Amino acid sequence: MSPPTPLENLSRSAGSLKPEPPDAAEIAGLRRTGQARLADAGNESLALESRFDLAYNAAHALCLAALRAKGYRAGNRYIVFQVLPHTLGLGPEVWRVLDLCHNKRNLGEYEGLLEVDERLLADLIEAAQKVAAALAAA
Repeated sequence: MSPPTPLENLSRSAGSLKPEPPDAAEIAGLRRTGQARLADAGNESLALESRFDLAYNAAHALCLAALRAKGYRAGNRYIVFQVLPHTLGLGPEVWRVLDLCHNKRNLGEYEGLLEVDERLLADLIEAAQKVAAALAAA
């Protein structure tokens, strides 16, 4: 008997993941909205904060699509970024950017302190593009 995978470990008892069969329509919808938001994040006529929101939500949708394709549902928003090494084989150069942006997003959403700049937005868009490419190749 082989040892449990990291995703299986995270789904045990009150874990951060819940096993759920993949739903092709749900995954397709997440991919579609992720790609649309990612494209819109590149629109320089929009406010920086709006572009950040679009890129963050694009990355989240694409990461969630990857997790759903593996047969799991997230118990919280953050976990979809943490499991990228196990869903798409992406390393810390991607999930660390997404982690930072998740924290920035939370400060903006819950405390009104959204502090982003062009460099962070560029890094976020690049990370989301890497997620999109890995998802397309999966």
